[in-house]
Amino acid sequence: MIITWHGEGCFRIQNGTTSVLVDPPHEGSGAAQPRFQTDLLIKTITAWPVPLDESSRASSVVRGAGEYDIAGITIRGFELSDESAKNFFKTAYALGWDDVSVGLLGHCAATLPPAVVEHFEDCDVLIAPAGGEPFADVDAMVKLVKQLNPKIFIPSFLKAPGAKRSGAIDARQCAERFNGGTMEEVDKFVFKKKDLVDIKKTRVVCLKG
Repeated sequence: MIITWHGEGCFRIQNGTTSVLVDPPHEGSGAAQPRFQTDLLIKTITAWPVPLDESSRASSVVRGAGEYDIAGITIRGFELSDESAKNFFKTAYALGWDDVSVGLLGHCAATLPPAVVEHFEDCDVLIAPAGGEPFADVDAMVKLVKQLNPKIFIPSFLKAPGAKRSGAIDARQCAERFNGGTMEEVDKFVFKKKDLVDIKKTRVVCLKG
């Protein structure tokens, strides 16, 4: 499995010939728009009424709470109702893919409700915002990551070239908060399930955008 970061909350997850694209950055964010096609597009924040402009990017699109089974991937979506509004809704997702569990906390701006937390405990890979405002407080996210205890934690919304959000922290600052300064920064994270089995303490992996 290969995970790459394309700025802000946008990630590409590849396994064999199948690919998933998560949250392409919006226009004006400063991050480049991915131009490649994908098998599955997952949206953790969706405008309401739902726009139709993603249809040409992916074979299938998942947005909102529910259970899905697409391209051999099981997907469970959980609405973050306290963070949603009349013109948008937020969703967190738990993916199961070839014995690997991946948690996507998307655009969460607060700690997860207890009823949602239980679905993300002990996942193999957790991708969640750790770049500071306007997303969840970094210290709160540190506590959440410790509680969920994933094998791998990949922070999203870190400061990157071109990003226009003020107050975002970079990979080194993130490592200080999450891992005492030990930073593992790579262009892409490549792994197999067997590589994760012996990990006891969460590894923080910062991807280069």
